[in-house]
Amino acid sequence: MAKKKQVKQEQGFSKYVRWFWMLFLGGLLFVALLFVLARFEVFGEMPDHTVLENPKTSLATEIISADGKTLGKFYFNDNRTPVGYDDLPQHLVNALIATEDARYYSHSGIDAWGTLRAVVKMGSGGGASTISQQLAKQLFHGEGSTNIAERITQKIKEWIIAIRLERQYTKEEIIAMYFNIYDFGNNADGIRSASRIYFNKEPRDLDIKESAMLVGMFKNSSLYNPRPHRNPVGTKNRRNVVLSQMEKYEFIDEKLKDSLQKTELDLNYSPESHREGMATYFREYLRDFMKQWIENNRKPDGSKYDLYGDGLKVYTTIDSRMQQHAEEAIQKHMPRLQAEFDHQNTPKRNATAPFLGLTESEISGLMKRSMKQSERWRHMKYDLGKSDKEIEASFNKPTQMTVFSWKGEIDTIMKPLDSMRYYKSFLHPGMMSMNPQTGHVKVWVGGMNYKHFQYDHVKQGRRQVGSTFKPFVYATAIDQLHLSPCDELPNTQITIEAGKYGNTKPWTPKNAGGKYGGNLTLKNALANSVNTITARLMNKVGPQPVIDLVKKLGVEAEIPVVPSIALGAADLSVYEMVAAYATFANAGVYNEPVMVTHIEDKNGTVLYQFKPESRDVLSAETAYVTVNLMEGVTQSGSGQRLRHTWASKVPVYKEIITGYPYELSNPIAGKTGTTQNQSDGWFMGMVPNLVTGVWVGAEDRAAHFRTITYGQGASMALPIWGMFMKSCYEDDQLNVSKAEFEKPKELTINVDCETYQEEEENTLPEENIPDELDF
Repeated sequence: MAKKKQVKQEQGFSKYVRWFWMLFLGGLLFVALLFVLARFEVFGEMPDHTVLENPKTSLATEIISADGKTLGKFYFNDNRTPVGYDDLPQHLVNALIATEDARYYSHSGIDAWGTLRAVVKMGSGGGASTISQQLAKQLFHGEGSTNIAERITQKIKEWIIAIRLERQYTKEEIIAMYFNIYDFGNNADGIRSASRIYFNKEPRDLDIKESAMLVGMFKNSSLYNPRPHRNPVGTKNRRNVVLSQMEKYEFIDEKLKDSLQKTELDLNYSPESHREGMATYFREYLRDFMKQWIENNRKPDGSKYDLYGDGLKVYTTIDSRMQQHAEEAIQKHMPRLQAEFDHQNTPKRNATAPFLGLTESEISGLMKRSMKQSERWRHMKYDLGKSDKEIEASFNKPTQMTVFSWKGEIDTIMKPLDSMRYYKSFLHPGMMSMNPQTGHVKVWVGGMNYKHFQYDHVKQGRRQVGSTFKPFVYATAIDQLHLSPCDELPNTQITIEAGKYGNTKPWTPKNAGGKYGGNLTLKNALANSVNTITARLMNKVGPQPVIDLVKKLGVEAEIPVVPSIALGAADLSVYEMVAAYATFANAGVYNEPVMVTHIEDKNGTVLYQFKPESRDVLSAETAYVTVNLMEGVTQSGSGQRLRHTWASKVPVYKEIITGYPYELSNPIAGKTGTTQNQSDGWFMGMVPNLVTGVWVGAEDRAAHFRTITYGQGASMALPIWGMFMKSCYEDDQLNVSKAEFEKPKELTINVDCETYQEEEENTLPEENIPDELDF
């Protein structure tokens, strides 16, 4: 009986064993079947070999400076620029391994022990996804579904893709891909953008605690957002968990862990957006350049390049160090100049502020024209179909807005029409630097704040150039008449009769301050911007040869063929002026400005290489003599404040003069310019290997300084040039020349005449300050 019972027990046990093995093997077969079905895309499309080899991710176009720095990027949603494994510091990799996948180097895509633990603990002990699985998820199907069946099939697809990724790539390549694919928030797509945005450095320069913070964000970058007013405390706590994991797996010791956990996040938040950062106006010019290039070029398969997703690299001529110096000079000078302008244009001092010389009806007309030129008007008129009456009413309806000020943005409620008038009170800068020998543009500053002022005052804007046009007249006269800087002409009024050069009325220009008498050398006359001497030269050569020369110097603007252009009545851009002046510094050879040297695709294949365009315009002798004339401006004319300290002691200047003393002792050729009613201030300055032009003025010419004391080029524009050059000379890596301009071997024109010195230059009461008024 007992034996029979034992047999029955053994039979019952063997039945359970059989059932166990049947279920176990059946489960294995079922899982295998699921893998086979997934492999044959029953549960949805799977990436093939080609897709795995070239996973499709949007890569931002990167703008690279001449000195190898990233100036900015073009992207729609993904601000991603991939880096290789060798560009990742080892502690960053260690932090990832310790936190996300401690057995990473010992599995082939699936961590069996981790998976078993997750099944036994029903997920309470943490997930079992390897780095390879997480990469597969990021690349090919994103966030998991809430449906259990779909989650299971997605997990199976993850496993298959992870195994295939491990076969396709090395462990190091998978780690690099994972860092490059992740979205760290705040436009920080991939590790390179994240390290630049959160810490303003390249990935290779991250320290341990910075690396730990970024790895901690892999858990949930939306939750662990380190920015103030988001979740810096939670992010710090998560970073400390990563540091603990690094200590657990012996990547760091306990002492270092404890010390790092006590530190703050120490962010250096540097947002990367299209309207912020360095060289914003240049980047916008470059966007148009690239769009035109893309229209005329195709990929090998005939499709268009994608500026925002193909990962192009655009190598530019801009020097990030010079660009930084230029932007800092503008940020120092413009607020002080603006403060003086605002002081002169209070309602008490100027009832029509910020405009001068306009009646209320003229101002009303000006504002109405500005309304019709605005983006608000365009949007409401053409996108929303509103009537003119409705649109005008909207300009008088108070609305919430953020406006620019030099002390920071202001959140306010204001009528759009009032905000337009407020913005018209601002003075704006435009600045460009160029190497005259190569044509490479080194600096491009189109304004003071691209977020609030999108108009580019380097290439888009054209304004009257004032006395900066005079060197073109002098160069024409030197070229045609073989004149010397030492030649003298009478400083008396001259009238060019009506009809002589197409002018409909007699033209009799006046000197500023009514100063006449005696003879002046050409060098003295240009240094002190004497209008009568320039008019006499124009009378000798005529306006057409001057215009012909200016056109050869790259100026495309229409210039009227009348004698009065001698005093700068023409509207030209900073871009045109710098390129033209550069020809004088380059021995008479014009080089078309170059902004892009070459373009590469994401694989480094060169798609575009610039071809220099140059032409002979003047003889080397004429160019050198013209430069010699302009050296007199900084030796004895309105540009002499670049060399002396007196201006900082003159009461009328001390509030706006910035960067003093410049004390530049090297050879400098240049020309200041001031236009009618002090609406525009210019300074064009040259050394042998760098030509820089600066313009300052308001959006509307009716907004200007009342007097020439502050409204001349020497006060408005020259200080920016002086501070910029001073900074460039203090930066030894830039190699900006301090040498003399190269003299032609065969110079037949005498340039060694006495340098004119202003009387009483050390006292300089206001009436003796060098005049720049051209009309």
